Amino acid sequence: MSKIIRIAIDGPSGAGKSTIAKAVAKQLGIDYIDTGAMYRAVGYKMDREGVPFEQGEKLDKMLAETDIDFVNGDIVLDGEIVNTLIRTPEVSMLASQCSSIPEVRQKLVDIQREMGMRKSMIMDGRDIGTNVLKDAECKIFLTASAEERAERRFKELQEKGETQSYEEVLADIKARDHSDMTRALNPLRKADDAIELDTTGLGIEEVVDRVIKIVDQINWK
Repeated sequence: MSKIIRIAIDGPSGAGKSTIAKAVAKQLGIDYIDTGAMYRAVGYKMDREGVPFEQGEKLDKMLAETDIDFVNGDIVLDGEIVNTLIRTPEVSMLASQCSSIPEVRQKLVDIQREMGMRKSMIMDGRDIGTNVLKDAECKIFLTASAEERAERRFKELQEKGETQSYEEVLADIKARDHSDMTRALNPLRKADDAIELDTTGLGIEEVVDRVIKIVDQINWK
């Protein structure tokens, strides 16, 4: 691969962004950047080093000395592979806490942009194409009807033995959409130069094939 391609996938909750991004990354042989895992890694490090979850000199120093990368599917924190260490319920809670800290968010955006300058990658989220990677070579806005997204989520919950009704799941999806689209900082929206891909009624393989075709239209190889 002689050129770098950065693929930004944005879209609402339940559209299948992570599932599709991982599959596309595998087919193209590029890194999938799991932004959620990055917050987990920071939360894990803060807890390990006793850094308080509040703004201050200690947090600033830790962030300045933090490096995160993705290599062959592994998440590497300061040179250490932390795949299993960050996948605990405790770290999940820590990740949620640190994701609300502006300094942490900015640090991770800086790292994500730096990665995009040196290697091909695919990243998904709510504001990748509109904020994190504004100059990405390929931007896709992945969406589906609220009803279909709720149906997918409802089936997932049923498989886990949870009892939430479809109506409740649909209401949650719609509330999440409204929250994401109306938040003050980097709200969810389709970038002007993004290609919208509606996955309603499509299977995972069909969506992956369509994304690959979109990417192949870019002269990047």
